[in-house]
Amino acid sequence: MVCTNKEKIDELKKYMDEVMRNPYPESYLIAVLHKAQELYGYLDREIMDLVSETMSIPTAKIWGVATFYHFFNLKPQGKHSIFVCLGTACHIKGSGEILDLIRTKLNIEIGETTPDGFFTLRETRCLGACGLAPVVMIDDKIYGNLTRDKMISILDGFKRK
Repeated sequence: MVCTNKEKIDELKKYMDEVMRNPYPESYLIAVLHKAQELYGYLDREIMDLVSETMSIPTAKIWGVATFYHFFNLKPQGKHSIFVCLGTACHIKGSGEILDLIRTKLNIEIGETTPDGFFTLRETRCLGACGLAPVVMIDDKIYGNLTRDKMISILDGFKRK
């Protein structure tokens, strides 16, 4: 149950109250969902129901928006997000093997979070660093020219911090 922090609920409600003063408040749904995710880290059913009630938008429509756009998370995310580039250049240079290594080392699949909540594994089609292929982005930092040993060292470094 995510809607337990009264301050976060109040902040989200205040934001939605401001949005509801606009001529077409439903056009602000994505902004409201971004605000909710900023506050809670992800969007669960309770949050979507709260948005639905406040904005008079069916939960099914909110769910449709949240599942359509990849930047919304429907499950709790890890402290660190790992994005493995599977674009053409990275794929040719071995990003599939890097992905397999990460999945094995962390014992999670794409879209999952480690049981300790430390890492969430995601895939992406391009990080715009093709010259450094294969690349992985952890949080906001790009790691390039990856090999198995380099990737293991990077993951171990995060665990040591």
